[in-house]
Parts: sequence; C-alpha cells; structure tokens
Amino acid sequence: MKISLKKINKNDLEDFWNVAYKDKNAAWTKFNGPYFKDKLPAKEDFVNGEASKKHLNNNMYKAIWCDGEIVGSVSAYYEDKNLKRWLDVGICIYDKSNWHKGIGKIALKKWIDEIFVLVDLPHVGLTTWSGNQSMMHLATKIGLNKEAEIPKVRYWEDKYWNSVKYGILRNDWNNLKGERRI
Repeated sequence: MKISLKKINKNDLEDFWNVAYKDKNAAWTKFNGPYFKDKLPAKEDFVNGEASKKHLNNNMYKAIWCDGEIVGSVSAYYEDKNLKRWLDVGICIYDKSNWHKGIGKIALKKWIDEIFVLVDLPHVGLTTWSGNQSMMHLATKIGLNKEAEIPKVRYWEDKYWNSVKYGILRNDWNNLKGERRI
C-alpha cells in the first residue's frame, strides 16, 4: 500500500469531488463534524466555481492518495485565525471501504511530519468529538496526547456530545519519530 499526500490541482477536482462529495449520505458525513451541518458542494460549483478555491494548490489542504487513487484529505487550520499560533489538523477518509486499513494512520503521521516542517510552531492539535471513536483511537495510536475533553458542547441527533482535543509538542513528536525508526 503506497500512501502519499499531494496538493490538489485543477485536473484532480472532478475525481476528488466524485470520491468526496458525490454521495450526500456517505458514512464519513456522519463522523466529520456532522453537528456543523455543512452542505456538500454541487459538482459544477466545486469543479468550476468558488467551492474548489480552498482545495487548489493549498499547502494546508491535500488529497490522500492510496495506490494511485484519491481516498481522502488532510487539512490544517488556525484556531486563532489572525495570530497563527494555534494550529489543528484534520483527516478524512471518504469511502467506508477504506476505513480500518491503516491508511489514516500512515497519512496522519505523514501530515503531522509535513506540518511541523511547514510551520514554526511548538504544538499541533487535532479536535474531534466523542461520537467519532475511530478518530479518538487514531489520535492516541499515533502518539497524540488527549489534552482536553469539553463535555456536552456538540449537539447532533438529539443528543449532546463532548468535544475532544488531542495534540503533541514538536519535541515529543520528533522523539516518537526517532523511536519509530528503531
């Protein structure tokens, strides 16, 4: 299994849309912040319009490729938009048939490696919610520390859920990388 992270270019947009957004009821939409109720972009708007702008040639948003096919995306965003001192990362594997195969583990490790090269910050975080057990497991599995759990601040399907924050310091991440080489 060959996993790589690549910036999305104009030629990738239609394939990316088909994998990510074609199925409005895809399983991933029930785990990736469903409480925000984000609308998936229409194909025409994504391929030829405004919706693709955040995706194109963006160092903070890349497609995950597995064996030559787009299977997901990784992203990074500043919690403190103007100060740019608090960065969180995200990951999404779109097709449920690719879940639990190790793709996310490899991709997220690569992404955090890239982010620590791209930005000069001492910490990288990841925020999820208590309804996404797979993301919580993945964060822990790759060495992120659970740093906070804010009870009952996410509301979805007539129920309150917790927001869960993970993160790691650059030095600790580099130490983990060193241990993985052994």
